[in-house]
Amino acid sequence: MKIYTRTGDDGSTSLLAGERVSKAHLRIAACGTLDELNCAIGVARAAGPTLSTDEALATIQRHLFELGADFAEAGRKSPARTDPVATTWMESEIDRMTAELPPLKNFVLPGGSAAASQIHFARAVCRRAEREVVCLSQSEQTDKTGLIFLNRLSDFLFVLARHENLRSGVPEEKWISEH
Repeated sequence: MKIYTRTGDDGSTSLLAGERVSKAHLRIAACGTLDELNCAIGVARAAGPTLSTDEALATIQRHLFELGADFAEAGRKSPARTDPVATTWMESEIDRMTAELPPLKNFVLPGGSAAASQIHFARAVCRRAEREVVCLSQSEQTDKTGLIFLNRLSDFLFVLARHENLRSGVPEEKWISEH
């Protein structure tokens, strides 16, 4: 099978059901940012995080493929592939990791270890994906499961980055306003 089809040379692409839409369509923008987020998480995994962080990120990558498939299918009538259990799992992991972290009294600058820095970057991409899904949901009917998942994922990635720094022995740098 050839990787190129030439069918997108006119600026259009296919959704899962075969419908052709512009590559500038809100649905395609959301799917593209989900793909970018998955790649950012792959880069974080390549940065050599601790084993538990790597396993958590691998789990998230699998869920992101499900979410991307949900958004690549316009007018979906069946239940979302994205399982609400994934959001519940992230919430329990956030609670578990937060219990091990020092209380947050200041904003922290994104950074630390190479893996934590990449996780912070993935969090920022996640926030953009969330904004794009919100835009899509304002113009088309979408399942709210994906939006809830992305909202929780950005929180999860923030706490995971902090936890990765803790496990790696890298101190967080607090943001202190100069004004």
